[in-house]
Amino acid sequence: MSLINELIVSFVQTLPKSVVKKFSNRYIAGDSLQDAVLVVQDLNRKGIHATIDVLGEAITTKEEATASKQACSDVLDAIRKLQLKANLSIKPTQMGLKLDEQFAYQQVLTLVEKAKGMQNFVRLDMEDSTCTDATIRLFNKLRETHDNCGIVVQAYMRRTLSDLISLSALKPNVRLCKGIYIEPVSIAFKGKEEIRKNYLDNLKWMFENKHYVGIATHDSYLIDEAINLIQTLKIPRDAFEFQMLLGVHEDLRDYLAESGYKVRIYVPFGKDWYLYSIRRLKENPNVAGQIVKNLFSRH
Repeated sequence: MSLINELIVSFVQTLPKSVVKKFSNRYIAGDSLQDAVLVVQDLNRKGIHATIDVLGEAITTKEEATASKQACSDVLDAIRKLQLKANLSIKPTQMGLKLDEQFAYQQVLTLVEKAKGMQNFVRLDMEDSTCTDATIRLFNKLRETHDNCGIVVQAYMRRTLSDLISLSALKPNVRLCKGIYIEPVSIAFKGKEEIRKNYLDNLKWMFENKHYVGIATHDSYLIDEAINLIQTLKIPRDAFEFQMLLGVHEDLRDYLAESGYKVRIYVPFGKDWYLYSIRRLKENPNVAGQIVKNLFSRH
């Protein structure tokens, strides 16, 4: 992290939580499950799907991981009860991945089984590179018995295509994103154009190998190129969806939905919103710069 980025992150951390929350409200549904439900219902009325994420992956004990599992189970209950067009996204570390892989597997398996019983789906989010191998092991083990779970790959990681090839026999449901964690150049692409190229190369490979893809990006260039690929390769519209974060490029989100594409919005909620936000700023300090820019542009 450069000195200027360190200063920006430090400045944001000195702001009152009320100020940071005012900015974050656009991107986080709220503190409670009910807050998330209201956001998802609004999206559903617009014909847009959602994936719900319970914030708080920085757990340190199995008791905290168990509580996180219960919160995720409550999300599935709400989806079923209210017939929401939504599924569940989880951070494997939130389920205890770094504490005990077998324990985490049992935790996630409980959620996947519950989702299966209601014909729903659980997405394993991908975290930083220290979690990649363990997350893939977890996914492979889950897929031995259940097909209603998916995984995420990150286009800025140099290993991504080899990971996709290793998973190919499963025909996995994959969310393809750029990636936001700070990683060394030895394992991650850094340049904007090389990340874009790898994103499109991976997307094309998945289309050609008949994987269901969540095209997760806010980059209008990548979305245009993805649509070109879809048209060129004659990919049916039930073989992919576009995915975006809550509160980001809503005009583009609405355009895609109105054009008849399936769109899914990532809807995070929880009382751990502040710590989550600060951690994300440290991981990707460019976002902190955007907060500062937005704060001063409003005055």
